[in-house]
Amino acid sequence: MEATYRSAQTFFETALLGMLASGYFAVLGSGELDLPTAAIMFAALCARALHIAGVWHFEFPPRLATFAAFAYLAFYPADVLWLSHSFLTATVHMIFFVAVVKILTASAPRDFISLTLIAGMELLAAALLSTHLSFFAFLATFLLCGIATFVGGDVVRSIRAGRQVSTGDRAKLPWRLTAISSILFCGILVMTAALFFVLPRTARAAFQRFVPQRYHLSGFSSQIALGEIGELKQNSAPVLHIRSYDGRPLAALHWRGSALATFDGQRWFNPPVREQRLRVDQGRIVLPQVSFSRPGRSIGYEVQLSEIAPDMLFFAGTPETISIQAPTLFRSAAGAIRAPRFGMAGLRYGAYSRIENQFAAPTGPVVPLGPRERETLLQLPKLDPRVAELARNWATGTSSPESIAQRIEDHFHKDFTYSLAGLREEVSDPLAHFLFESKQGHCEYFASSMAVMLRTQGIPARVATGFLGGEFNPLSGWQVIRASDAHSWVEAWIPDHGWMMFDPTPADSSIPQDNLWSRASLVLDAADQFWRDWILSYDFDHQLVLASRMQNAGRGIASSRNWFDWSSALPLNADAAPWWIVGLLAGATVLFLLIKAPAWGRVWIAAWRQRRRLRRATSGHADAPDATLLYERMLTVLAGRGYQKPSWVTPQEFAAVLPSSELSLLVADLTNAYNQVRFGGQPDAAPRMAHLLQRIENMPSA
Repeated sequence: MEATYRSAQTFFETALLGMLASGYFAVLGSGELDLPTAAIMFAALCARALHIAGVWHFEFPPRLATFAAFAYLAFYPADVLWLSHSFLTATVHMIFFVAVVKILTASAPRDFISLTLIAGMELLAAALLSTHLSFFAFLATFLLCGIATFVGGDVVRSIRAGRQVSTGDRAKLPWRLTAISSILFCGILVMTAALFFVLPRTARAAFQRFVPQRYHLSGFSSQIALGEIGELKQNSAPVLHIRSYDGRPLAALHWRGSALATFDGQRWFNPPVREQRLRVDQGRIVLPQVSFSRPGRSIGYEVQLSEIAPDMLFFAGTPETISIQAPTLFRSAAGAIRAPRFGMAGLRYGAYSRIENQFAAPTGPVVPLGPRERETLLQLPKLDPRVAELARNWATGTSSPESIAQRIEDHFHKDFTYSLAGLREEVSDPLAHFLFESKQGHCEYFASSMAVMLRTQGIPARVATGFLGGEFNPLSGWQVIRASDAHSWVEAWIPDHGWMMFDPTPADSSIPQDNLWSRASLVLDAADQFWRDWILSYDFDHQLVLASRMQNAGRGIASSRNWFDWSSALPLNADAAPWWIVGLLAGATVLFLLIKAPAWGRVWIAAWRQRRRLRRATSGHADAPDATLLYERMLTVLAGRGYQKPSWVTPQEFAAVLPSSELSLLVADLTNAYNQVRFGGQPDAAPRMAHLLQRIENMPSA
């Protein structure tokens, strides 16, 4: 019984450690856990794992634990007010502190109950902080470990209470508990998945009220420092997902967020001004009419912002109408539009935009700049005199503002190099260092230099920020725009043309690698997009879409005469029909196996177990259940020869009533060996049982 208790206790503590680890990694995956807390918690989990495995035994003094608890009570207000500046983040820190202390000191049943509650609080914190697909994997692991914890805990409590626990082979106890937990886990997962798609998540918005706004992507707001976008371009996290309404490619477009007008030599920014309030009417807003002076085209698209993006909306060209589930939008003087967001979820909106051909001849009058705006767009900080001289040299031979801008743009393309390498050391004038020393850098150095050089020539200019390019994901049908696609360019005011866009940044000479990792990233992105569409954003509208698709597919199947008639109702083209046939055949095969596999599996497992236990008995490592198996196998052989043992007859009595023969002698000898193993605690007699059984099986029938 002691060995059974130790086996059950080890299983219980391992499962509980799995709950704590899955909750920890779920919070860690949200990006909200700071490095010291993450490192301390990981060390505590490793220490506990070594303790459970018997590699390292340690004792945490109770007095030290009490002192640490009181010390943290004094530290918690300081964490809220000065360190984390957030009640939620400070509470997460406190949860992990308590978890570390309990992990290192847990020994009594109440300690394990506390650890179970802490694991649940970890997962709850992750649910509030994380929106990534990885949360589902950690949730599934937490659920499996949770079931295993409660199953193992019930066995441990039963043994402690002195109740008899039938375990058979003690070495198999952890595996049996694991099998039970896995079966319960699969059943719960299937049922909850079915209920999820029947019941929309109507309480999601209420939970988000308790989550603070969290934007990790710097820039694209009211200011950006030189070198900041270069840091963003080291990050490959998706920021935008964009899909055209008509399926046209969107790869070469600039997605504008804002434009910055004031430069102090180190950074671009916009002074705080009052924004224009735009009221959204029934999920749609028509922006004030803008007079377009050049021919162009209109495009429609849908945008999904991730949770790390700022609260700014990004558009290609000039937006005309916006469809968005928000009560109010705000527009700045530079044309930036933002939608305040609450909580962690990304924002989705649709838009129709006008993209002008800026090099075409104007078809109508252009509204001039106001005097105050023009003055702002010509302001300059204290500059190196060589900057204005370089601008004059590049503009030699032309006088029109448009030609000057094109000349400067061409010189940057030909004479400078794109590079993500940052400055090795701080310099007092990063713009002059870029123009006259390094002559390489990333986009905001090029855009800033061109805007400043245009201003020295009396041309109003500003720096626009946003994204450029992206990668089309054929698995999801969305254009994936990552933080590494962050970009800045120049908008210059050209008389009789209005605002014109210039991009002085040379093309990146590095060619993207099409390797296994890049393809795997697209698969992960498609899975993450499905998670956002059908899990995080699942509501009554999604439920209607899902029901409509299933209904249409059902009608197509019911009204069809052959396969190719109703296959058109499925979301694939006719060329893919053979693959659907293969899929149906594979599905039918899997269904057949699911029906037959339990019976076949039981037979196979029983035969495998008998062979395994027979080998154990032969090697002298048998126990009481193995002896019973060998004796029952002998009774099966005797029954086939006409000797049936009644249930009320003991083994000794049955051996005595058999007719005197070589067979009766072998049965009597095997029965004595059985009693020695089963009741006498003599496992050495098991090989003799196996040998005698083999002789009985090989005897010819009378």
